[in-house]
Amino acid sequence: MVIQQKDGKSKGSFFIEQDGDTKAEITYSKAGSDKIIIDHTEVSDELRGQNIGNELVEHTVNYARDNELTVIPLCPYAKSVIERDESLKDVLK
Repeated sequence: MVIQQKDGKSKGSFFIEQDGDTKAEITYSKAGSDKIIIDHTEVSDELRGQNIGNELVEHTVNYARDNELTVIPLCPYAKSVIERDESLKDVLK
């Protein structure tokens, strides 16, 4: 499955689309030029249990690293994924 990105002036998302429908998505808001806030993570019923939510969080963390951004995980799911995995915590600063 291919993770795509929508990136606007103040908000963005990473998502997985199948047959023209968004099946999984993680959304973020930009907080200045050096931070993103993860707002929400959602995975459709048909993709649940396939670790897609974790993949979206990891993809967002890698995007933050590549762009030298700090992540503020307000989404409870994203926050729990990042806090459980030491390899993802470096973006929290």
